[in-house]
Amino acid sequence: MPTSALVLAALAASVHAIWNLLIADAADPREAAAAALPAGVALLAPFAVVFWRVDAAAVPYIVASAALETAYFVLLTAGYARGELTAVYPLVRGSAPMLVLLVSVLFLGASLSALAAIGVAAVGVGVTAIRGMRREASASGVGLALLCGATVAGYTLVDKEGLKHAGPIPYLALVLVVPALAALMAGRRLPRGPGLAAGAGMVGAYALALAALRLAPAAPVAAIRETSVLIAVLVAALIGRERVGRLRLVAAAAVTAGAAAIALG
Repeated sequence: MPTSALVLAALAASVHAIWNLLIADAADPREAAAAALPAGVALLAPFAVVFWRVDAAAVPYIVASAALETAYFVLLTAGYARGELTAVYPLVRGSAPMLVLLVSVLFLGASLSALAAIGVAAVGVGVTAIRGMRREASASGVGLALLCGATVAGYTLVDKEGLKHAGPIPYLALVLVVPALAALMAGRRLPRGPGLAAGAGMVGAYALALAALRLAPAAPVAAIRETSVLIAVLVAALIGRERVGRLRLVAAAAVTAGAAAIALG
């Protein structure tokens, strides 16, 4: 894997972790995310026009993905409002690739490699540890995070097909229009402060990932992007946002390693 691709993928992981930290640390995570969505669409719009390629066959996938993205942001921000980022974020990021793999194996005829099987086991261990033997994490936050992971798995499978009929940038812009409009119709504030920065982070993480994918195969890029789990937990601990015990760190490391193994498998 070229060094430039490694750096870009690592930056994508870092930026993804940071925009989640910004939303989770806001006084009202729903407000911050609702402000971030219009900002992200506005930033994407000029590039979507320049790189426009959307076939009619992409429309059903865009509609389905937009619905799943809307559910994703509702569940993610509700999870952050009820639970700690160091529990919610690893669960969302770790459960999604595991669910995608399971659906692919059970319903799409994909094979399960030994490495991917080990990855599923590692994610399972991490999820169990995050919940805690003494139920340290909020039950509602954990439940919302796992539901959110299911929406990520859903739009991942949908987008895999949809991107065969559209360019990635206009596709993403069209998908995000629906949740952005929903946020505005709900009376949320226009982008500013953390919401604006988070919106830029959403777009930036996606752009960095695309740049990395132009230089290297998808599997190693996806594996490196999963380090966002560990980055988010470590940064939250370093800035004193949350008290992160040894169990939570081990759990985050297990989820990161497991998700990376699934990507490489």
